[in-house]
Amino acid sequence: MGMDLRIGFIGGGAMAEALVAGITQGTVSRENVFVSDHKAARCQELAAKYGIHACVGADSFIGSVDVLFLAIKPQAAAKAIAEVRDKVGEHTLILSIVAGLTLTVLEASFTKQPVLRIMPNTPLSVGAGMSAFACGKKAGQAEAAIVQEILAAAGRAIEVSETAMDAVTGLSGSGPAYVFLLIDALSDGGVAAGLKRDAATLLAAQTVYGAAKMVLETGKHPDVLRDQVTSPAGTTIAGVRVLENRGLRGALIDAVIAATEKSRELGK
Repeated sequence: MGMDLRIGFIGGGAMAEALVAGITQGTVSRENVFVSDHKAARCQELAAKYGIHACVGADSFIGSVDVLFLAIKPQAAAKAIAEVRDKVGEHTLILSIVAGLTLTVLEASFTKQPVLRIMPNTPLSVGAGMSAFACGKKAGQAEAAIVQEILAAAGRAIEVSETAMDAVTGLSGSGPAYVFLLIDALSDGGVAAGLKRDAATLLAAQTVYGAAKMVLETGKHPDVLRDQVTSPAGTTIAGVRVLENRGLRGALIDAVIAATEKSRELGK
């Protein structure tokens, strides 16, 4: 790929910002990143914070970028796409992070360009994102490799079939919110047990981070790692028993399914 790749964003919301923050950490030059948002104040904020180009309207860069992210809300997607589709270069790689917007719909608008759907998550902003992408008919191995390299600058990325994208949305796309709730609840538990708030939050967040890192780096099943912490008649099994009785596992499963179903609704 290289530092000369020009990347544009239609939309400057939270997910676009997370992507900008991630990819400008070393892989893509800040001077080659362009963002369009309908709010001038938001453009000024992004330009000042990340040293990128940001403006109201995409006419200044839409025809010259190598990669174009569609980062608008689902309800605004049709209007935004109609405004830019005839201005995009024939070889521009179109990457959509619009929840529920199918490749069929995207390819009907961008008939010449290779198109991919992407579901990233907000930890991209700190270099720890998890993204999945699905390739359209005109997107081959070369395009997939470019997307992998862009997203790998800010975490991990996997290629999936488009039929799996709603489940990806329900799990990793929405998942950070579930984990933030978990960290907050663990911190509350620490405070209830006598810890100061700052210490409790640090202990909770680092514990979640460390546990996740063990799963990723050891390759062991979470059940195996849990058993390594759970001594007979010890403190951990006492806590695990409460979580099982209160239905934590079932609640998390149901949350992923609910978010997946909502993503499917948005695509109809």
